[in-house]
Amino acid sequence: MVTTRLVPTPRGDARVVVRRANRPLATLVLTHGAGGGIDAPDLVRLARSLPQQDISTTLVEMPWRVAGKALAPRPAVIDECYVAVMDAMRTRTPLVVGGRSAGARSACRIARDVGAAGVLALAFPLHPPGRPERSRLEELRRARVRTLVVQGERDAFGTPEEFPDDLDLAVVPGADHGMKVLKSGPVTHEEALAIVLEATLEWIVRDVSGNRN
Repeated sequence: MVTTRLVPTPRGDARVVVRRANRPLATLVLTHGAGGGIDAPDLVRLARSLPQQDISTTLVEMPWRVAGKALAPRPAVIDECYVAVMDAMRTRTPLVVGGRSAGARSACRIARDVGAAGVLALAFPLHPPGRPERSRLEELRRARVRTLVVQGERDAFGTPEEFPDDLDLAVVPGADHGMKVLKSGPVTHEEALAIVLEATLEWIVRDVSGNRN
């Protein structure tokens, strides 16, 4: 079952799209990046497929997108809106918060405050393109809960090799920051999205759903 509703935040209404599993093992909440929406292919694949695997999903469209604005506000405002949405939610299952790109950064910053058991970071922007010295690694580690990074092999915001070995990391071969692959790449678009889905499902079942502390 799919339900859509508006949730008030201090910066306007957010739109949440909820897909509930019949017997959920966990609840996954995801939001979009600074320049995109909840129609990103990886977000859509997770939202449509995971409820069939006993994981309820919620996609959060932030207020500026609901209002038709193209540019995201500063990080503190993103966090404020995300926390407001999470405060309006209730779940009895282990909670995973996440998102893609800027949404992943926000999830890392608010995870502990909203009682999350894990963070799913899709296309985490480890640094601005071409600026590896401006690392956001400490922001990623700030989550202090179980965290999975799903990163494209060609991501200009941070390739998998740039992440520390002690992080849980799933690599999407040939994919860029938007999880897009070249026609001549090692996997097709559908295969890339399947990797995102399989890595997320395995991680939630293995590392999150059985851990309620």
